[in-house]
Order: sequence, then structure tokens, then C-alpha cells
Amino acid sequence: MSALPDLDSLKLLVDVGVLGSLGQAAKAAGIAQPSASKRVAHLERRLGLPLVERTPRGSTLTAEGRMVAGWATQVLAAAEELMRAVQAVRHGEAAHLRVASSMTVAEYLVPRWLGELQNREPDVPVGLDVVNSADVAARVLAEDVELGFVEGPSVPEGLDSRVVGTDRLVVVVAPGHPWARRRTALRGAELAATPLVVREPGSGTRETLDVAFKGLYQASPRLELGSNAAVKGAAQAGAAPAVLSGYAVEADVATGRLVEVPLTGVNLVRSLRAVWRRGRPLTGPAAILLAIASRP
Repeated sequence: MSALPDLDSLKLLVDVGVLGSLGQAAKAAGIAQPSASKRVAHLERRLGLPLVERTPRGSTLTAEGRMVAGWATQVLAAAEELMRAVQAVRHGEAAHLRVASSMTVAEYLVPRWLGELQNREPDVPVGLDVVNSADVAARVLAEDVELGFVEGPSVPEGLDSRVVGTDRLVVVVAPGHPWARRRTALRGAELAATPLVVREPGSGTRETLDVAFKGLYQASPRLELGSNAAVKGAAQAGAAPAVLSGYAVEADVATGRLVEVPLTGVNLVRSLRAVWRRGRPLTGPAAILLAIASRP
């Protein structure tokens, strides 16, 4: 492939057609007319086509020049789009932080972390997506966000992670449920065999529960709901026992709207993790937020 024409020469050619003369095109480019003439001549030699017709009355585009100018307009538009995209990336990397978080972490921990980040970096806009843990991982892998927070027992391939806290799932029932008056701890096998109100597949809460029930007979859920609030509401209404984060039910248990049922024989403690693309060390505000979240 022969050497490509430079963008300034293409812009000059387009301006000859738009402004009607080489002199006006040179003026628009901020160069002298002799320099513009040399640039056009060099472009003609490179393309092997006559582009500008020179007459005593001025310079106009030839038929070939008009065709090339039409194509050049598309090339220049693409180049401008390229620069806009580059500027957007530069601005985004320098001044924006994109974060995704699973619901429990987003509701009970992330607001405090972001508040401290804003105190330290007040000029950094932060965008937070609240989705389940599987969707957080997918967005980090797709580079839609720089940093994610998840609550499941496993970390998907392709992500680095750091533990930023722990959480315990608890069994809760409405005050009128028979389990609210139990005198002995509920065994894991009995819990697994009971139709429950649970979070949807893909949530960290659900994944933790499924892992804990591995090897036990597991009944089909009574209800699968997409938020902590919906699960709590169904449990309070007496639909069935529910299993949720201790963070999510702490206030409801304290006020008597729900009753925590003691549990034995199954481990429902889980790690809360920050996740990011493997091989992409965090920098700037993302690294600061990770440090804030990692503090005891």
C-alpha cells in the first residue's frame, strides 16, 4: 500500500470545494497560498490524479477532485470521531469511577465507603450499578466498570479479588411462624428440606445457600425474589421462612418484625470481596476505594 495522504491536505482539498477557491481554503487553514498550492500539488502526485484546476480566475476542483473531496469528507469525519472517543476515554480514566456492587454490599457497606472517598476526592464523579453478584462479575470482565463488590462464595475466572468483610446468612420468620417459638436450634438438613423464600439465582446470597446445602435434600423454593426487601416482605407476611444477610435483617429482628431462628449443622458465613480484571492493577480513585473498603 502506498503512503496515505495526510489529513491536513485532505481538509485543504475539501475546503477548496466548500469555499470556492484555493486562496480562501489557505486562509481557513492559516497558511499562505503558495504553501497551500504546494500541499495540493503534493497530494495530486501522491494520488496520481488532477484535483484542482488552476485558471487566471482562481482554482476550482476537477471532476476527480470533487470525488476525492467527497471521500475525504468521510475520512475527516471518522478522524474527528476517533479524537472524540480518545478524549472521552482520557476524561473517563482521569475523572470518573465506575463501580458495580451486589445488593447487600451496596445497601449496607458501599455508601459509607463512597462517602469517605468523596471526602478525600470530592471532584471525582462516581457511578454505581446495583445488581446481583453474577452481573457484577460480568460487568467487571466486560470492562463496563473498574471495580466490583460481590458476596458469593466463589470468584469467577479472570478476576482478581480481595476480601473486604464477612457476612452471615440468617434464617428469619414472621413472629407468628411455629419456628419463632423453637427451643432448639434448627438443623441444616431440616432447613434444606423446607420450601423457603430466597433470592434469585445469580445472587451471592443464593449461591452461598446452594453451596451450604450441597449433599442435602433441598426442597424447591417457595418464592424466588430479586431483592432483599422483597424477601423480607414475603417473610414478614408469613409466606415461608427466609434466608438473608444478617446486615439486611438486623433492624427487623431488633424491632420484632422478624424473628431469627438459631441454626446448627450448616455454615452460612461468607466473605465479601472486591473484584477487578486480572492483570489490570487498580489505579487512581479505584485503588483508593479498594483501600478504604479493605480497612478493618
